[in-house]
Amino acid sequence: MAADPETLNLLAQTMAGGTPQSSALGFRLISVSEARGSIEVPWREDLVVDPDTQVIAGGVVTSLLDHTCGLAMAAAASSQPFSTATLDLRIDYMRAAAPRLGVTCEAHCYKLTRTIGFVRAEAWDVDRSDLVATAQAAFVLNRPKPETSA
Repeated sequence: MAADPETLNLLAQTMAGGTPQSSALGFRLISVSEARGSIEVPWREDLVVDPDTQVIAGGVVTSLLDHTCGLAMAAAASSQPFSTATLDLRIDYMRAAAPRLGVTCEAHCYKLTRTIGFVRAEAWDVDRSDLVATAQAAFVLNRPKPETSA
């Protein structure tokens, strides 16, 4: 059973910009739906790794991929209360982002078990067919244990 749209949107707003890290990096929610999420990080001078290239730092892209994967996993599991944490995050960088451009990421939780969510993501700057990076992730899913009667 999926979460109602209001709950899903509140969850998405928290994941996209409601944490200290995502807020400091300027993440913005693009969309959220069942088991899917998309977040962007606009280019800012303080997010640049090398002033000569004007390219957004790889660490910012890593954070974007992790947060967007977490959003997709949370959107898949949001029908019940839970907490989550990244267990494994593999990122393949294809190229640096273009100078003075932000990065967009979309993720999909393709498998959700009782305790683990499996997610894939793609990040790009201008053209989605020319990716900056991809990610494959696994997240732990902690749901409250049901109370047992004595």
